[in-house]
Amino acid sequence: MNKIFEVPLYPYERHADEDAATPVRRKVVVIGAGPIGLSAAIDLAQQGTEVVVLDDNDKVSFGSRAICFAKRPLEILDRLGCGQPMVDKGVQWNVGKVFFDDRQVYDFNLLPEEGHKRPAFINLQQYYFEEHLVNRVRELQEQGAKIEIRGRNKVSAIGTHPDHVTLEIDTPEGSYNLEAEWLIACDGAGSPTRRMLGLDFVGRVFEDNFLIADVIMDADFPTERWFWFDPPFNKGQSALLHKQPDGVWRIDLQLGWDIDKEREKRPENVIPRLKAMLGEDVKFELEWVSIYTFQCRRMEKFRHGRVLFAGDAAHQVSPFGARGANSGVQDTDNLCWKLQLVMDGTAPESLLDSYDAERVHGADENILNSSRSTDFITPKSEMSRVMRDAVLDLSEQYEFARPLVNSGRLSVPCTYDGSSLNSADALDGPERTRPGSPCPDAPLSDGFLLDRLGDKFVLLTIDADAPDAIEESGIRVTRLALSIKDDKSLALKERYLGKHESAVYLIRPDQHVAARRPGFDENQFRHAIRRAIGKE
Repeated sequence: MNKIFEVPLYPYERHADEDAATPVRRKVVVIGAGPIGLSAAIDLAQQGTEVVVLDDNDKVSFGSRAICFAKRPLEILDRLGCGQPMVDKGVQWNVGKVFFDDRQVYDFNLLPEEGHKRPAFINLQQYYFEEHLVNRVRELQEQGAKIEIRGRNKVSAIGTHPDHVTLEIDTPEGSYNLEAEWLIACDGAGSPTRRMLGLDFVGRVFEDNFLIADVIMDADFPTERWFWFDPPFNKGQSALLHKQPDGVWRIDLQLGWDIDKEREKRPENVIPRLKAMLGEDVKFELEWVSIYTFQCRRMEKFRHGRVLFAGDAAHQVSPFGARGANSGVQDTDNLCWKLQLVMDGTAPESLLDSYDAERVHGADENILNSSRSTDFITPKSEMSRVMRDAVLDLSEQYEFARPLVNSGRLSVPCTYDGSSLNSADALDGPERTRPGSPCPDAPLSDGFLLDRLGDKFVLLTIDADAPDAIEESGIRVTRLALSIKDDKSLALKERYLGKHESAVYLIRPDQHVAARRPGFDENQFRHAIRRAIGKE
């Protein structure tokens, strides 16, 4: 058994705030030291903001939990300073295979094109993910950043006010009160914050259960995602296999609805199921076992005054498609630059309403895809099952049927079509880089595009003239000048120019496109900057 579960990463230490005569007010308080809360805290700390993270635990999460981390979150983690160690530790993969009964019907590649720094996915146990984030917090602390994690600090009561939030916090040495100008709730699917504020989810709970087993074994399966429909070892149900670091394999087995969850988790019931799948002769050891029920739900709003919800606290989807933690990291990526501008007085507080609008849009997209995946994986009528099985049979021979197979539409970044922060598209360019879309990576002569964009507003010019910097409404936008003369792979031209000879893009701090034009027009881009920070 991996001992990382047992080691306190941020043990309780009494803080001066506990002895203050009156509650101390902090700039930003984050509840939850999981992947989403730590990502938010690191992002804000890198921008110079004081952040306090409160968690009722003092260790990493027990069990691997989320394991599939997609390309876009890895790119975000690069900007947070901890992408590379996660990729180094993780198992990289791009290929998936789909099986029906006892035969493979087809395979697919999630990143068929070259010219990206990061792979389509890595598999990495959540406890390692959290450990790397905590290590990054320690690095920032050594560099003088005002960021701290307070373990064994459980928030027991919350009060909301027009200009701050009050918190009552329980610790091993008693309770104390704290105030926050802003509160970010990243306290998971069962969010106590949401409950204390009397808020709830809207959505759907699916009538099915899946067994998760993390198994330590030596196996020669390739580093791919394998999904079975109606396999011989789990007839009438489905199964999933993923490789993780340290010889750990994730196995998901569909169990059905009417089960005794505690009974099904017992080793004497889990081990025969795994032997039926892996073979009687395969030696393995159980590391972690859990059972989950599909839920596709979200809060009606992610912003409630000075309280902002992110990750599973704001929305839940089924695990198929790896949309949970991946979308949570994208929540904080969307939120933190906006919150920083509001706190600096550069942008109006209403800019935070665009966080709600854009990430609700992202959550709805994830819920739609996740619900469709779940309906395909677990058909609710005999006719639905007949149709699904016909599609699977056809997919073995006919390519047209493969897009209809849904074993979990895997996580892709959200495009914020229709966002109030987007300027009208003035370039009939590639669809993938229209306003609202995340910037696709491209190889440059000295590295990769996304590393050059960084985490500030950027004016990206491709064979177009423009000033080296623009200052507008308190925002300094610097120019990144590129030319397709240096674009040996033609990725930059294909992804950003299309049929045009030049282009100018305004890129937001979260690397989403705010505006694009064939050339630089100062008035138009000043307008686009004001619009992108909610001033127009």
